[in-house]
Amino acid sequence: MIQLEVWGDYACFSRPEMKTERVTYDVPTPSAARGIVEAVFYHPGLRWRIDRIHVLKRVRFTSIRRNEVKVGVTNRTVREAARSGGQDLYIAASKQIVQRAALVLRDVRYVIEAHFEMTEQASPSDNPGKFQDIVTRRMEKGQCFHTPYFGCREFPVYFRPWPGGPIPAIPETRDLGFMLYDMDYADPKNIRPLFFRAKLENGVLNAADCEVYR
Repeated sequence: MIQLEVWGDYACFSRPEMKTERVTYDVPTPSAARGIVEAVFYHPGLRWRIDRIHVLKRVRFTSIRRNEVKVGVTNRTVREAARSGGQDLYIAASKQIVQRAALVLRDVRYVIEAHFEMTEQASPSDNPGKFQDIVTRRMEKGQCFHTPYFGCREFPVYFRPWPGGPIPAIPETRDLGFMLYDMDYADPKNIRPLFFRAKLENGVLNAADCEVYR
C-alpha cells in the first residue's frame, strides 16, 4: 500500500454529462487518482487499485476560460485520409481553436491511498516486495514517467509520499451523487464507463468498498 500526497493550483475532473463546457466533480475520481499513481510508477505486471482519497483542503470552485480545439483526429478520419490520399492528418490549432468556460477546483490537496495487485503479465522475477521498493523510491525522489496532472494537462500535480501519522482530512460529510469510477476495457470494441455512488465521509472518499454500476 502507498500513501501519496498530491497538490496543485487547479484541478478539473470533468463530469461526462457536461458536453461542451467542462464542469468538475467536487473531488478526484478513482480513475483520475489511478492515473496520477500510474504516472509515478506503471508496470504491466501490476494493477493499481484506489482505496481512499483524503481531501485535505476545503472544496473551492472557480470559473476560467480555456483555449480548446473543436475537432480531433479520429480513427474514421485516418481511414478516410488513407483511402482518399488528399486529406490532412493534423489539427491546425489556429483555425480550430475555440474558447470555452470551465468550472474547476482551485488550491487542491489530497492524500491518495492505493495498493497494487500482481497481473498475469508479471515475469518470474517480479514480486510485490520488488514493486513496493521501486514505487517507494520513486515517490521519495519525485520521479515520474510523465508529469501527472489533475484532469487536464495544464493542471500539473506536485507529489510526495505522505510522511506518516494521522491524515488531517476536512471535517465534511456529504453525498456526492453518482461519479465516474473507471472505464471497462474488457471488450476493446465496447468500452463502457463504470459509475458508483460517491460519498464524502469526514473528508474521505472510500473507493474500496463501493458498488460499481455498469
